[in-house]
Amino acid sequence: MRLDLENLPTDTALLHQLVREMAGFVEARDGEIERLKTIIKQLQRAQFGRRSERLDPDQLALGLEDVEADLAAVEARRPDVLPAPRPMQPKRKALPEHLPREERVLDVERQVCVCGGPLHGIGESVSEMLDWVPAQLRVIRIVRPKYACRACASVVQAPAPERPIAGGLATPALLAQVLVSKYCDHTPLYRQSKIFARHGVDLERSTLAGWVGGACWWLEALHDRLAANLFASSHLFADDTPIPVLDPGRGRTKTGRLWAYARDDRPWGGPEPPGAVYVYAPDRRGERPAAHLARFKGVLQVDGYAGFEPLAASGEVQLAACWAHARRKFYEIAEATKSPVSVEALRRIGELYAIEAQVRGQSAALRKAARQESSRPLVAALKIWLERELARVPPRSALADAIRYALGRWEGLCLFLADGRVDLDNNPVERSIRPVALGRKNHLFAGSDGGGARWAVVASLIETAKMNGVEPFAYLRDVLERMVEGHPVNRLDELLPWAWKRADKAEA
Repeated sequence: MRLDLENLPTDTALLHQLVREMAGFVEARDGEIERLKTIIKQLQRAQFGRRSERLDPDQLALGLEDVEADLAAVEARRPDVLPAPRPMQPKRKALPEHLPREERVLDVERQVCVCGGPLHGIGESVSEMLDWVPAQLRVIRIVRPKYACRACASVVQAPAPERPIAGGLATPALLAQVLVSKYCDHTPLYRQSKIFARHGVDLERSTLAGWVGGACWWLEALHDRLAANLFASSHLFADDTPIPVLDPGRGRTKTGRLWAYARDDRPWGGPEPPGAVYVYAPDRRGERPAAHLARFKGVLQVDGYAGFEPLAASGEVQLAACWAHARRKFYEIAEATKSPVSVEALRRIGELYAIEAQVRGQSAALRKAARQESSRPLVAALKIWLERELARVPPRSALADAIRYALGRWEGLCLFLADGRVDLDNNPVERSIRPVALGRKNHLFAGSDGGGARWAVVASLIETAKMNGVEPFAYLRDVLERMVEGHPVNRLDELLPWAWKRADKAEA
């Protein structure tokens, strides 16, 4: 329905009909809006209310997508009212300048006014729409002319270029696309095969799998350099996450592990760039992190896994515990039983997080000073209170277990008071393993232990690129191109995501 408020009909009956239609539309629209508001409130309560830790962020995003689509449908059905002319106000951010632009000029058919006089230009109206150009597959034909010498019958020809996959069709750009689709956008190879088929190119899943293996062969050395760089840091976050791995001998899957190590000095303005590295292992034995961190010296922030504890035996590694894990124990009890003790524990821990929010981004020295002044008294009072409550609650209760969990790690929980570099929790590495969890849902399982190792290699480079504001596809494409062209092995550090970012800006 399109209404021009400047030219309404004069017929009374037509106006009555128009008003009835408008009233019906408003009633239907109001009902739809109320329904959508209810859904939004439910999603907000699930995300920010008392159930925040139970909600899957992916399901929240899907729910919001549906709500936004419903709102767009309501907007599309509303009458298109033509208001009185007024200066146009910008309603959204300008589109990025780096995007290519195609100009389409819509001019009047005649340069003569209806009165017969000539028209002259007084300006123009310019608006922009965002367009999508579908991905395009192309064939690069490599032509190498041959030349012969009539005198000696020798033949001269330029050497064939090196290919990333011996005898393969894929260019570095296509390999980067397959890797980013699989490990960043979580699109399994069999789905990618179907997408290529829609473009008229038959690429079997096994062919794509071979490309992934070949590309990872080039990237393994870079993954090793990334791991060496992070393990040389003085402060790391560590965690692990399970991934199902196909076990053909038993006809089912087994559980492998991706051990994740993250460096993020940004909360205290540290000099090192952020990064994350994953290392695949077929099990969760404590010897795995011990082997990975054999040369590490410094502060290791971890969850409650006992396998990390032997690392502190030498005295060169300090284990910082995670307040988020301690808090989670009380949160679960508060949700289940509304226990006053668990609610009070959440309140006290919340006070520590409020102080942290105020000092985030400040230097390590300032963070330490603020914690000594404000957080230390709260932590001391919390310990006394927990010990008193532990003597009052049933020894075998979940609440007693939660208190013992915190008190048993008290030294690690208090390390943040003496070191401004230490965070309150292990959330930086928790964030780094979320993409692995998404991939686990889409891939279902890794095909082998080798597949788990390849997952670790590519995911490390992609996650580190994202942490440094580097677009993963552009990064992997350029790195593969340089490696195929013979980038020196002793200069691999130049290809690490943070170094590549600086070189890319300098060239630009």
